Amino acid sequence: MLSLATFALLMALGLPIAFAMIAGAVLQIVLGGNGVLLLSLPQQLFQGMESYGLLALPIFILLGELMNASGAGRRLFTLAGLATGGMRGGLAQAVLIANALMAAVLGSTVAQITLMSRLAVPEMERAGYPRDGAAALTAAGGLLAPVIPPSMLLIVYGVIAQVPIGDLFLAGIGPGLALLAVLAAITAVHNRQRAAPARAPAARTLAEALPALAIPAAMIAAILGGLATAPEAGVVAVLAVLAVGCLIYREMTPAALWPALIATIRSSASILLLIAAASLYAWVAAWENLPAMVAAQLAAVSDNPLIFLLLLNLMLLGLGMVLDPIPALILVVPVLLPVATDTYGIDPVHFGLIACLNLTIGLLTPPVGVGLYTAAMQTGVSAGRLSRLLLPYLGGALAVLAILTLVPGLALGPLTLLQ
Repeated sequence: MLSLATFALLMALGLPIAFAMIAGAVLQIVLGGNGVLLLSLPQQLFQGMESYGLLALPIFILLGELMNASGAGRRLFTLAGLATGGMRGGLAQAVLIANALMAAVLGSTVAQITLMSRLAVPEMERAGYPRDGAAALTAAGGLLAPVIPPSMLLIVYGVIAQVPIGDLFLAGIGPGLALLAVLAAITAVHNRQRAAPARAPAARTLAEALPALAIPAAMIAAILGGLATAPEAGVVAVLAVLAVGCLIYREMTPAALWPALIATIRSSASILLLIAAASLYAWVAAWENLPAMVAAQLAAVSDNPLIFLLLLNLMLLGLGMVLDPIPALILVVPVLLPVATDTYGIDPVHFGLIACLNLTIGLLTPPVGVGLYTAAMQTGVSAGRLSRLLLPYLGGALAVLAILTLVPGLALGPLTLLQ
C-alpha cells in the first residue's frame, strides 16, 4: 500500500508516469529487503521491452504519420464523403466512415483525433455544421481506434498477456463494426435535418483514393490470412505508403518525411519507456503475490463471472478517467488477467477487448481525458462544451461495451469460425 501511495503521490506532483512507477517498484523492493531483486532491476527493465510484438508499435506509429504526410489520409476522407454523399447529413456520416478507415491505419485514438480534427472539422464548418458539433463527432470517431485493427492498445495488451496479436485483431472486427453502427445511428438522429452534400466526381475521387485504400486493406488481409505477422504487415504498409506518396501522390518530400520520423521516434520512445517501467512494477507485484490476493478478495465478493466483469468495467472506467490507456492497461492486466482466466474462466481475448474499450472511453472523459483535450486544442472548442456534446456518443459506446461484456461471441465468434 505504501508503494501504491508513493506512486500516486509522485504522479500528483507531476512526475512522469514511467518514473513514478519505477520509484514505486524500487520502494517496494527496498521495504521488502530483497537485495537480489534490486540487483535484477536493470535487467528487468530491458526485458520489459524485449518482445517481438512490440516491434509493431513504432511501425504502426510511423505508418500513421506517413499516411498524414503523404496525402493518403486526406484522400480516404474524400472517398468516405463519396460513399455517403446522397444521404441527409451525409458529410457527418462520411466523417465516421473516414474515422473507421483511419482506425484501420493509425490504431491510436489521440493520433486519429488529431488528424481528423485537421481534415474533417474545417470541411464540416464550411458545409454549415456548427464547429462544436463537428468537433464532438470527430472526437467520438476516435472511439473506433482501440477495436478496429490494427490497434496500439491491442498490441500492448497482446504483448503483456502473451495473446496472439492476430487473434486480437480478428476479435476486434465485430465490436468495431457494432460501435461504428451505433455511432452512425446517433449521428443520423442528430443530423436528420441536414441537406445532402454535393457529390464529388465519383470516378476521379475513387481513382485517387484507391492507392490509399489498398494500403490498410492489404495489411489487414495479410494478417488475417496468416501471410504475415502484425509487425511484418506494418513494414509492408510503410513501404507501400512511401511508394504511393512518392510516386503517385508526389506529396512525400524530404521536408514532409523528416517531421514524421521525428514524431515517430518521440512517440515510440515514450511508450517503450512506459512499458519497461510498468513491466518492472508488474514484476514486483507478482513477486509479492498481489494477483493471488486480489483473486481472494474478488472471490469473497462473488464467484459469478458476470459480477466480476461488472466490477472490472466499473474499475476500468474509473481508472480510464485519470490515467492514459497504455499505463492503465499495463498496470491492470498483470494483476487481473490471471484472476479472470484462472478463477472465472474468462477468455483472455474477450478480457482484452473489454479492457481496451473501457480505457478508450476514459480518453474522452474528464478530468484527464487526453483525447478530449486534444480535440479541444485542435478545434478551439472548450473541453466543457465538448464533454456535454459527447454524452450521447459515450452512451452508445457504453451500450456496445455492455453487449460485448454479456455476449462474448461478438468478439470470439470469428475466432471460433476459423478454428
